Amino acid sequence: MDSSAAEASTPSERKDDTAPSTSNKTSRGGDGPKSKKTSLKRKAGETKNAKTKKPKKARVSRPAQPGYTVHQGEDMLLVIASSTSQYDGSVWKPPKKGGKKKRLAKGKLKAAKKKKKPTVRAKPKPASDPVPKPEESAAVFVPEKPADHRWGERLPEEVLVNIFQMVVVQDGAVPFLCRVGRVCRLWNAAASSPVLWRKVTVGHCWIAPGKTQLPKTEKRIQETFDWLAQNRFSQLRDFSLCHWKKNNDFAVEVVSQFCPHLRSLTLSYCTGLTASAFQSLGLHSRSLQSLNLQYSEFQVDGLLEYLENHGSQIKQIWFTHGIKNDRLLTTLTRGCCPELDLLEVSTKLDSKDCELPICIQALQGACPKLKTFRMLNVRPLHKTMRNGADSTSGFPLLEELCIATTSYSYMSDKDLLDILYGSTKLRVLDLRGCSRITPSGLAALPCPELECLFWGQYFSSHTGLSSHKKGLHMVTQKWSQTLQQLDIANQLFVEEDLEIAMSYLAQATEADTLRSLNLSGTRITSPALRSVVGRMTSLNYLNLSSCRYLPRGVKRLYRGTEDIRQLLDKLE
Repeated sequence: MDSSAAEASTPSERKDDTAPSTSNKTSRGGDGPKSKKTSLKRKAGETKNAKTKKPKKARVSRPAQPGYTVHQGEDMLLVIASSTSQYDGSVWKPPKKGGKKKRLAKGKLKAAKKKKKPTVRAKPKPASDPVPKPEESAAVFVPEKPADHRWGERLPEEVLVNIFQMVVVQDGAVPFLCRVGRVCRLWNAAASSPVLWRKVTVGHCWIAPGKTQLPKTEKRIQETFDWLAQNRFSQLRDFSLCHWKKNNDFAVEVVSQFCPHLRSLTLSYCTGLTASAFQSLGLHSRSLQSLNLQYSEFQVDGLLEYLENHGSQIKQIWFTHGIKNDRLLTTLTRGCCPELDLLEVSTKLDSKDCELPICIQALQGACPKLKTFRMLNVRPLHKTMRNGADSTSGFPLLEELCIATTSYSYMSDKDLLDILYGSTKLRVLDLRGCSRITPSGLAALPCPELECLFWGQYFSSHTGLSSHKKGLHMVTQKWSQTLQQLDIANQLFVEEDLEIAMSYLAQATEADTLRSLNLSGTRITSPALRSVVGRMTSLNYLNLSSCRYLPRGVKRLYRGTEDIRQLLDKLE
């Protein structure tokens, strides 16, 4: 009985023990032995836990907030990186290169992963730290969008035109507008605005200087220039062509035909300009007022014919002194350009033949409205009129006279007075290199309000002929109330005369108009300099280089009022 009871109890106990497992089996719907089922359960639980742990690791490693802020302005979006972020990296940083790590063995990779796991699991703490409220972060942080990088395509066309205008004023329309017009349709529309093409300068755009042009290149130049004239130059005002050896006639003819508002034409260092170009200007360019032909080779007869027929509309002329070009000045004295207000005749510094025959009386009668008259680096030879009658009109509207030269000048006091007879509105007088002009001759000029006097002697072998000059005080006394710039470099006036002249400038305390003073190479002394520097508060340029009567530490160029104030301390 005991054995049978024991045997009967064991199966019941086993059944009771296995009941929970069978219930688990039936609830999960699994069949088979206990060991297999339990192992499957463990594996399933491990796989599920593994699957759920992987995204948690990724979530922990990623920062909760991006490492930058995006602030939206009126015109565009500005992305500003945050240097105070509590996370190590930021979203926008590219991943580091791991080419060497990929080449490692599998065993080393597993070891590296095992080492990295604790570091990754140790970082969930910052996630539980207090973070800015979602309401505040939503107002500050804006998610990055692909369209944010294309802000240039969303700008209004008027804004782009204003931006391009700033660049055009500084660098010119060509080739800047041609390049930005290829960015997109919006930029092309803004770059094609006629307002940006009112002033154009074309230089070496297709071929390097000094190289020959192939027939294909020449054809391409003509086609491109023709297209620009028809599609961009509708409101062209000022056009300049520089360093062109070919296609000059073609360019001038195209511009004159398609640019009805052309007012100024500049041809600098160009060759091969014939009479056909000037004929085209006469037929089409009715608004042309300015001609600049400096350092260019052109057919003089074609230009003279154009001036005789259409010279009444020309107001400004620039040309270079030469044997053939001097005929232009003779034509002007005949009265073909009565509205002329600017005349400039110049030559290169290394030119040997600089003598320019000119009849001042005839020019005064032919161009009574002349305001600016420049003869740069030339020696004017005065001629008298054939009938012997002297002109009494002079240049009543003349405001600037420039007869500067780096060589010897024949200009005398009488010649200067003949030119400036009746010129009461003169403001600028440039006599650099004119060593024959005396202070008494300047004081006799009928110019009561002279503002700029340039009387320095530069690179002249005749500078030391009169080593003891006097009379500068007459000049400063006459124009002490109006002078803004005074240049008497290398003028060898005596020390006493310089001191008196500076005292007259210092007495003009009410006006205080002097801005620039060049005393380089003069005999100025410290007391004379102290009187003018101490009272002229508006002085911002002072040249004291090579002044032999000043201390060594003072002989230099001073720029700015503060720098000149420091000089005053040294002189005391």
